[in-house]
Amino acid sequence: MITLYRLRFLSTSFGFNHAHKCLSDAQRLNIVLQSCFAPERATSSYSKDVKHWNAVKGHLNLKSFSTVTLNRLCWNCGSSAALFFCSSCNAIQPADGKTNYFDILNIEQTFSLDTHTLHKRYLELQRSLHPDNFGQKSLKEQEYSEEQSALVNKAYRTLQKPLSRAVYMLELQGVLLEEGTDATADPQFLLEVMEINESLAETRSQDEVHAIGQSVREKLKGLIEQMNSSLNKGDLLTAKGLLAQMKYFTNIEEKAASGRENQGVISRTEDASFELQGEACHLTMEIVGRQKNSQRVLETKAQE
Repeated sequence: MITLYRLRFLSTSFGFNHAHKCLSDAQRLNIVLQSCFAPERATSSYSKDVKHWNAVKGHLNLKSFSTVTLNRLCWNCGSSAALFFCSSCNAIQPADGKTNYFDILNIEQTFSLDTHTLHKRYLELQRSLHPDNFGQKSLKEQEYSEEQSALVNKAYRTLQKPLSRAVYMLELQGVLLEEGTDATADPQFLLEVMEINESLAETRSQDEVHAIGQSVREKLKGLIEQMNSSLNKGDLLTAKGLLAQMKYFTNIEEKAASGRENQGVISRTEDASFELQGEACHLTMEIVGRQKNSQRVLETKAQE
């Protein structure tokens, strides 16, 4: 049961001011009555909430909180329904696009999440929600399964990689990254990015491309660690700056990976070209040899 103090906290915290709208009048009344008629329990809960609030130290700690999730009524039988299925008739429910991606995949809302657990949860959900499982169901259930499956895919793709995960976590707090070059970025950093891009564009050596990619991955690793620290501290301004740097370096790393693949294709194409040239040369020599033999035969017959 949500305590009155926690309800007030959720209702006034940034990003959760809509929490009271999710509660029915009966639920709000039950919370108030509990605090009146069960003072010992309410006091205990209040004490725990105070300790929890003190741990936040004056700002929102992303690692400690998740969105408020309340049950809804099933469209099929009217019973209480969870996020994906009704607990009574087991009917699949319509997708809720406003649901937090961390809640969808049932994983802790933290930047340093366990990607193995994330992938495992994703596979479990897709096995249950995939449209192939609803081929014999009603059209409405087929539609809902497609919606739910697509939403789970989107949530997984967003949380799977550090860059998109950081973007999403900052968006949850109303922090957006502007498109294009960041005018507030350090000029020295922008110069470094430009030089790396130029080196990558000019190099024709696969070893050099690999070295550039490895260097950028090391830089990204350091930025990811800093991002995790900033989000845990609630330092959103620093996190936004780190996000811009991650975006630049991720773009370079993808170019380096693409360059390695392209050079591999070029190398294989050149090898194939050399082989074809060798075969053409061999055939040409063979044809010339046959022509010379035919000429000799004709000359011999002419002499006879």
